[in-house]
Amino acid sequence: MLGEGCRSLLAIVAALNEEEGIGPTLVELRQCLENPRVLVVDGNSSDRTVQIAKDLGADVIFQEGRGKGDAIAYALKHVDYDVDYVIFTDADYTYPAQYLPCMVAILDKYPEVGMVCGNRFNSRFRLEAMHDLFYFGNRLMAFAHNMMNGVALRDPLTGLRVVRWELLNGWIPRSKGFDVEVELNHHVERQGFAIKEISIPYRDRLGEKKLKLRHGFTIVKRIALETTY
Repeated sequence: MLGEGCRSLLAIVAALNEEEGIGPTLVELRQCLENPRVLVVDGNSSDRTVQIAKDLGADVIFQEGRGKGDAIAYALKHVDYDVDYVIFTDADYTYPAQYLPCMVAILDKYPEVGMVCGNRFNSRFRLEAMHDLFYFGNRLMAFAHNMMNGVALRDPLTGLRVVRWELLNGWIPRSKGFDVEVELNHHVERQGFAIKEISIPYRDRLGEKKLKLRHGFTIVKRIALETTY
């Protein structure tokens, strides 16, 4: 857990019908970080996601549009308090929050680093945690991302990130869906900051998977679009 002198932290969690994972995700965030602000952006869930999040002390806002990128853009517009770093994580409990203090410490120590990402694809990766098709699709998109755009990351589509607020303040993502991670990578790089990765394990998700094969085409399109900006 971070000490008393820690930076002010905001965790943004986009959620849509995540009643199985949202509780464990928020509990773990509070166990691993000291007094983080938690903002859940709900995409109009039809289950108990919102109630669980509120019961656990999270601020909840309701997304007007659809998609993960739209949710992040909506959240950033509603940050009206002082914050140093913003944490992005998924609501399905796949990303372990215990690595966040280390990620924050890297930003504290290295002012040239603008974002720290959790790399799922390391020696601890279990293929059964990700369907074979999604694994190989992810690796192909990572290859395209690194070759076409020059932002060399082992896991450019990871959902676990810590970013300096100064890089997000005023940023309006163009991405509406899961391609927002690609856009964020390039946004940080274009501001002249480095991106670092640390190895993390990846857990089985709790609840129904939202990422579909069609989303891969949107991500590939975003990779191509980012070469033109």
